[in-house]
Formats: sequence, C-alpha cells, structure tokens
Amino acid sequence: MRRPAHARLRLPGGFTLVELLVAISVMALLALLSWRGIDGLARTQQSVSTRMDQVAMLQTGLAQWRVDLEATTDAGGLPPLDFDGRVLRLVRVDASLPGRPLRVVGWSRRAVPQAHGGRGSWVRWQSPPLRDRTALAEAWRRAQQWAQSPTSDELSQEVAVVGLDSWQLFYFRNNAWSNPLSSAGNEASSGGAGGASPGAVAGNAVPDGIRLVLRLAADQPVSGELTRDWMQAAPPGER
Repeated sequence: MRRPAHARLRLPGGFTLVELLVAISVMALLALLSWRGIDGLARTQQSVSTRMDQVAMLQTGLAQWRVDLEATTDAGGLPPLDFDGRVLRLVRVDASLPGRPLRVVGWSRRAVPQAHGGRGSWVRWQSPPLRDRTALAEAWRRAQQWAQSPTSDELSQEVAVVGLDSWQLFYFRNNAWSNPLSSAGNEASSGGAGGASPGAVAGNAVPDGIRLVLRLAADQPVSGELTRDWMQAAPPGER
C-alpha cells in the first residue's frame, strides 16, 4: 500500500511540512503572548513611573509651601501675608542668597495650558530677588496680576506643581480655624502697596496656623483630598 504523498515529503532535517507548519504556528502564538506580556509590563512600568513622578512633585511643592510660610517676614508697608480668595501672596526672606534679599511669592490655582491637560494646576510664582521698597511694591502688585492674567514674563517665573480641581485655606486665629476672608479674629489692613484684601493680616500678625486643603484632579494617578496644617513655632519663652 502506498503512503500519501504529503507523508513521504520530508524537509531537510527530518521534519515533514505539516510538522514544520505546526511548529511555526506554536512559535507565533508564543511570540504573541510574550509581546502582550511585555506590552502590559511596559504600560504598568509607565503608570508607576508617572505616579512616582507626580508624588515626588507634590511632595516638593508641599515642602516649598512650608519653607515659604516659615520664611515670611514683615517688610514694612506691605502685609506679610494676603489671601484674596484667588491667590495667596507673601513676602519672604531668601536666605540662600548673599544679603538675604526679599522675594514676593504667590500660590494659586490656575489653568496652565501645557500642564495637567490645561484643566487647572496648583501653581507657584516668585519674583526675582528684591532689595528696595519700590521693587517690592511692584512685585506685590504683579503677584496679584499673575493669578488673573499673567504676562509672558510672569509665566516664565511660575511652576505648575500638581493638577488641582480646587483648593481652600483656613487661618488658625483665636484658637479656632476660620475662613481667611472672614472678619472673625482678623485685623485686616486697609491700603498698603498693591492693595491689601480682606484676607490681609495687619502688621506682623501672621496667623498662628494655616490649613491647606487641596482637591487633586480625579483623572490623574494621585487624586483625592489632601490636607496639610502649618503652625507657627512658639517663641523661645513660650516653649
């Protein structure tokens, strides 16, 4: 009895054509499964990397927030701290530079087109080092303008920290947390260079504490509500 022609057809190496096709199919399937595994691993690695980068940026921003508050100083003629509902402005000492010049710093939530999809970011702005009152008053005015309608020069001096849906501030005054814009326990200064808002604190009366509440954007790796309290250090005689 004669065998079918395909059974007698053997390729170099002793394999039949059918065996070779089966082997190629199995190898193709394994390659496909391996590629899916590698692709999934790459996506996971990218997601973890993005989350770690965002967490690092957020931690850096919170650390800078604390440093700014602790370096706040009374410059004379300006409130050391002011919140108008849109931007927190403060005057701080820059101890990293010779002569310890002053800087005006602003913190706000603002849409930054090239950051976090342009939906809203927690943003920090700072002025160049300042060494005279005229420049200080101008920087104080610019900080308020930056939060509403920034110029190209002001945009170059800002850093978008994290995507933000909203934020709130509370001041700790008279042993209670209150809205910075409320009159309770707040001796607001009127006038002053750049115009002080109802959230300005007169003289050197920076509130005993500031509560920061950030509502992080829901469509990013790190989301939800984050609260951080900053309290002034007690004077040496009160510790």
